[in-house]
Amino acid sequence: MVKKILLIGGDGIGPEIMAEAVKVLAVLRGDGLALEIDEALLGGCAVDAENNPFPEATKTKALAADAVLLGAVGGPKWDVLPREKRPEKGLLGIRKALNLFANLRPAAVYPQLAEASTLKSEIVAGLDILIVRELTGDIYFGEPRGIDMRTVNGKQQRVGFNTMIYSEEEIRRIAKVAFEAARKRNKRVCSVDKMNVLETTQLWRDVFTEEAKHYPDVELSHMLVDNAAMQLIRNPKQFDVIATGNIFGDILSDEASMLTGSIGMLPSASLDENGKGMYEPCHGSAPDIAGRDLANPLAMILSTAMMLRYSLQSEAAAQCIEKAVVKVLDSGLRTADIWEEGMTKVGTKEMGNAVVQAMRG
Repeated sequence: MVKKILLIGGDGIGPEIMAEAVKVLAVLRGDGLALEIDEALLGGCAVDAENNPFPEATKTKALAADAVLLGAVGGPKWDVLPREKRPEKGLLGIRKALNLFANLRPAAVYPQLAEASTLKSEIVAGLDILIVRELTGDIYFGEPRGIDMRTVNGKQQRVGFNTMIYSEEEIRRIAKVAFEAARKRNKRVCSVDKMNVLETTQLWRDVFTEEAKHYPDVELSHMLVDNAAMQLIRNPKQFDVIATGNIFGDILSDEASMLTGSIGMLPSASLDENGKGMYEPCHGSAPDIAGRDLANPLAMILSTAMMLRYSLQSEAAAQCIEKAVVKVLDSGLRTADIWEEGMTKVGTKEMGNAVVQAMRG
């Protein structure tokens, strides 16, 4: 059965790293994987072309696809625009349109890169954690929100406000994803909240505790977000699956990414309730290095592997990609972000070509 894949290069380094993922897909198609590939605009490039960060044509194609592969969106060029026209609005829009509520962000340290972390190698060697972040609720989507003139302390001044909100149903469905993921790993979930000051996250903790009764084989623990941020640096290997809300997950997953040595190594998956998903690197659009053949394409390539595993049910193809990445790292090739003395520094295209060569044996 032919699977439909929508490619969205996006902004900055997005099109460059996407080009390397396309090379990888070409190898798999040559080996018999049935894929139908289309392309669309999202983010700043869509604003430039159509004055809309999430064009209707992109939405139509995304809804029709079995999976979406995304490069990156955004950049300072568009920061001067009204908020509804900014690239990030397109990213939030496509997540909402596809009902992508579960963001899976693995943070694993390849043995070859243990020395690339800013932490001591003994702290991060062997690290393999998974952050499960809820994507469609929380303060990013809560209403009311805005900037108004209000009287505060007897004088008129601007006041910014956002509303943190979660429903029981939203929390329960992400809890199920976290517990199911833990069952396939080391059977431990750490739920992260701020229940000592936020009623919203008291509900989060309560629902996770209730849902844990359906997973007696999985150990549930709770941790306040400020402590979790500290523990990720102090002793990251204590964690298996970390489950948390949208804003805390946004922050903690970026923190966890640096444990691995470079955010350029980390893929992510955003899934709906049926396993359809959007796959993208954890890093941003890096406009400062765009067009210079400097970007690390491995997170994009590994995101492609996640797409094959979770949405296309092609485990063999996913493993083929992941094993090829390991071979390339074993060979000593490194992009600038993970380079160290004694290794061979290569650019975006050369790294992508090396993965393709390793896939072909």
